[in-house]
Amino acid sequence: MSGSGHALRERLAGWIEHLEHVLPAQAPIRNFVHHNTLHGLQHLPFPEALAEAARLTGARPWAEAAQCRAWLAAGRIAPADLDAAFAAALPAPDAPVPGWPALTRRAVLHEAFRDDLSPPSAARIAWLQDEGALLRRRPHLSPAAAARLRAAGDETAALRALWAAADALLGTATPAPAGDDVRFAAFFPPPAVPAEWRQAVRGLWHELASRVGREWTLAALLARLTGEDVLETVRPLLIRQLAAHLDLGVAGWRNPARAGGFYAAWRASAGVDWGWELAELVAARDEIAALPDDPVDVIARELIHLGPNETHWGDYLQRLALDLPGWSGMFLWRDRHGGAGEPAPVAMADYLAVRLVLERLCCEDLVRRTWGLPLFLSELGDHFLTHPAELWVRHARFSGGLSEADAQAAQRLIDGEAASAHDWEQLAERASAAPAAAAASDRRWPLFVLAQRLGIDAAALAAAGRAGAEALLAAADLDPDRRGYVWLLAYEENYRRQIYAALAANHGRRTAGGGRAAAQLVFCMDDREEGTRRHLEEVNPALQTFGAAGFFGVPMWWRGLDDAAPTALCPVVVTPANEVRELPRAGAEALADAHARRRSLRLEWQQRLHGATRDGLFAAPLLTALAAPLAAGALALQALAPTTLGRWQQRWREGFDGTVPTRLALTAADAAAAPPRAGFTDEEQVARVAGFLVSIGLTRDFAPLVVIVGHGSNSANNPHLAAYDCGACSGRHGGPNARALAAMANRPEVRAGLAARGLRIPDDCHFLGAEHNTGDETLAWFDADLLPERHRERFAALCGDLAEALARHAVERCRRFASAPPAPAPAQALAHLAGRRHDWSQARPELGHATVAAAFIGRRAMSRGAFFDRRVFLISYDPDGDADGAVLEAILLAAGPVGAGIALEYYFSTVDNLRFGCGSKIAHNLAGLVGVMDGTASDLRTGLPRQMIEIHEPMRLLVVLEQTRETVAAIYARQPPLAELIGNGWINVAVQEPASGALFSFDPVRGWLPWHGDGAPVPRAPSSAAWLGDHREPLPPALLEPAP
Repeated sequence: MSGSGHALRERLAGWIEHLEHVLPAQAPIRNFVHHNTLHGLQHLPFPEALAEAARLTGARPWAEAAQCRAWLAAGRIAPADLDAAFAAALPAPDAPVPGWPALTRRAVLHEAFRDDLSPPSAARIAWLQDEGALLRRRPHLSPAAAARLRAAGDETAALRALWAAADALLGTATPAPAGDDVRFAAFFPPPAVPAEWRQAVRGLWHELASRVGREWTLAALLARLTGEDVLETVRPLLIRQLAAHLDLGVAGWRNPARAGGFYAAWRASAGVDWGWELAELVAARDEIAALPDDPVDVIARELIHLGPNETHWGDYLQRLALDLPGWSGMFLWRDRHGGAGEPAPVAMADYLAVRLVLERLCCEDLVRRTWGLPLFLSELGDHFLTHPAELWVRHARFSGGLSEADAQAAQRLIDGEAASAHDWEQLAERASAAPAAAAASDRRWPLFVLAQRLGIDAAALAAAGRAGAEALLAAADLDPDRRGYVWLLAYEENYRRQIYAALAANHGRRTAGGGRAAAQLVFCMDDREEGTRRHLEEVNPALQTFGAAGFFGVPMWWRGLDDAAPTALCPVVVTPANEVRELPRAGAEALADAHARRRSLRLEWQQRLHGATRDGLFAAPLLTALAAPLAAGALALQALAPTTLGRWQQRWREGFDGTVPTRLALTAADAAAAPPRAGFTDEEQVARVAGFLVSIGLTRDFAPLVVIVGHGSNSANNPHLAAYDCGACSGRHGGPNARALAAMANRPEVRAGLAARGLRIPDDCHFLGAEHNTGDETLAWFDADLLPERHRERFAALCGDLAEALARHAVERCRRFASAPPAPAPAQALAHLAGRRHDWSQARPELGHATVAAAFIGRRAMSRGAFFDRRVFLISYDPDGDADGAVLEAILLAAGPVGAGIALEYYFSTVDNLRFGCGSKIAHNLAGLVGVMDGTASDLRTGLPRQMIEIHEPMRLLVVLEQTRETVAAIYARQPPLAELIGNGWINVAVQEPASGALFSFDPVRGWLPWHGDGAPVPRAPSSAAWLGDHREPLPPALLEPAP
């Protein structure tokens, strides 16, 4: 290998590594795990990262301003919240506005945030004038402002005079250039001056061409000059090949050259593919056949041909990858995580080589069809130097700088309708002043609106002069990212005040009661379990509940009885060292063998039927027709009685396969075995159980029954099923972890080891594992038949309490479903949820983590007896005895990324569901078991579907820790991952001092800020049901005070 070739490979490796910072990192959809959508920018402060994401992707990283104004009008954001946001995000908000001694910038901003200052088009302003709508005062003016305007006389006359004053001050002012739509209009002299015009064209072309690589691909430049996006041609060509290569089990055909990698497989298929869309391109097949065998050589060759400066090759590849971020990100993820399990080699260099070749071929075709030129930037530059008006018109047409009439005229010229040089020049001369004039009139509107909102009449505005008008506009002016950040801070502040008030009022209300709890139940920290725990404690106050990350301190590879391969059940940042297998119990081996045979037979015939109705030119249609009557009957039953059909199918499946009593192969036979070791040693089991019990604060006063409750969700026809499961178990069910921990804690060897550590579990205490289905509120028990006889009656009572609590919880959940019956009875609510689970057409089987907003890490007394509307992660932790914060530190490192990842993915998928999310489920098409597309030729859609985020309220996670400031500060200082997450503002952190209950917010710049409250009372209610009433909207926290 030559030295230059080696250097290029090193540079390419660095460029590909950098792509991990900008591309989505979503795993194949069956392994979906919530994560920070902008994980690659997490090293930046939150507002800077969002601004950078907007620049790279064009996404909107903040909630829409119209939505924020609606929150302000509804009281979800208060003026005091905006004040707090101004103080945190803006310099000197109380500075006076020049020329307006009675006004501060804060006052101007308050009014600017209440209204839409975006200027209408010049045509709409003219229409508003003609219709008289311009002279109607803005809605929701303050009484004082309205009175000052009326003081000048008739309201219509006052507004007419105000508009005239704004027009006189700014109507003819020359605005500062603002974007491509006006930048070059002011720059160009009249076309009648040829020498100056050519010089201007040369400057414009230089700027446009210099952005290739730095900001654009060549295809993006051509789209700005022709209106034709070659990506529309490239996408279907590329996606068919990508989906086939990355397929994980559904493709009916495999490329014979697949083993050579994606680039080799693509070249091989190009010569024989009947559906080759580029067949009409001159010598395209021959060019592809003549390409170098090494994709790295192809990358260098194509980049030279496409024309970016070599210093921007990495930027060009980044832009190219971001054209299809979903497929690019999936290819890169498989490159980085494939290993031995990949069905075919996946290398990002292959993908980039193919992408570059397709880009070049399509761009060559476009340039040849449009101008009859070869694909060289220099040739295009020479063309526009001799046709300067054409460049101006083309650029103005596709950058939005023309009026509607001029845009139509420009399009006719671009379409080649007998265009001459004179036609281009005539249109350029006529349209050259339009953008500047439109921009000038734009400035009148925000001045007119602001003056109304501030109660400034025409005389006062005229007296202030142009300088005063400019000062008003400058005081209200914030760039979109700063404005979005201020809105976010205000929205978060409103919710934070409610949370702090409830925590402060609840402090000390719930002290540890005397006597032994009837039972203790440990749930996942999941926000959906907040409601479950609250209702359970209302049903039976003698029960005690805890919360923890849902892998329960037992990271493991899990292989169930019917699993073909083990799966990791732990947070994604953890790599398990132990494998646990589910095996038939002693004496059940024959049952297990029969179960395996019958299940294999069922799946084999299911797969045969599936394949036969889809593969084959003649057999597939015939078999489909023959099966149609049976399929139609099943479809009718599914539509009319989905629950009945679903339960019948489940009973038939269990009856056909047979059930097998199982046990866990939990204990390692060989302590020296290399990881992943089969089972855990006795010492490891003692360490796992002890570590977990200490972390949740359960080290004494054990109840007779301790239940570890994992969770998962089941639904039909749902590609995003894993997104509803346990995030702490890598998007899978947490029941196996619960079962494993309970089995460990019941072993006499483990009990002895715990006692040696000073952690004594009474002999009459028994641990049980269970799994809560968050979809239909059912509960499955593990090894309940092994429960000692003395606990049977107690267990039956607990089952009754759980059934009542889950039924009440079902009623609470139904209030957020638009299709649920209003105020359902418990049985009716459970039936509705079961129907959602089994319905193939149901796009919202449950709402997942929608509305999650906070996390509490502390004793249950922090939140017990309070209503938090299923919006809070609850993690148990006892600060007593953890003076150095070691236990809290471990909790934050394990649970922090899980909670933050969930909240941030919901945030980004909500603020821009088209770019950060994956749009509506209705249009989704499952592609190769790797992800979903819209239809058959879209990008791979990442993030969350719209149906999962419709009721979500986008804000960062507020984490409240029950610990002292000093302890938390020490953890923050010694843990870089937490410092990045907290210090850069990806989550908000606060502490509640254990002794005093005082609350402090952490600001990375200002330190700990005490919360004093505003004295407003916290709502109180006798029960959750009473507080819910018939409300369907989000409810604020409330203290629950049941009648004695």
